[in-house]
Amino acid sequence: MKMLIRWLLLAGALLLVAHLYPGVVVTSFTSALIAALVLGLLNTIVRPILVLLTLPATLLTLGLFLFVINALMFWAAASVLDGLAVTGFWAALIGSLIYSLCGMIIEVVVERLFPSD
Repeated sequence: MKMLIRWLLLAGALLLVAHLYPGVVVTSFTSALIAALVLGLLNTIVRPILVLLTLPATLLTLGLFLFVINALMFWAAASVLDGLAVTGFWAALIGSLIYSLCGMIIEVVVERLFPSD
């Protein structure tokens, strides 16, 4: 139940990102659901590999390169999906920042609503 609510809220967060920033376009709530799922899969499978491969750059930039990796994940999801469009790298960076902030808020809210035993 907790995962389903988190997924629905993250899809809503994608719609919010598209509403707040014109560089990101989401065509429908169904597209947002699919995009949230694809983003979750990319962040679970591909992102750790990229973080490991770019560890020297991440250390050299004191962790700021992680923003670039997040933007690349957002951009990759948009390039794979028809219902999610990003106009360029900077739009992906700003969109991923807004989406990450929403994700952190959603995580806190879901944990407070459904505490782990």
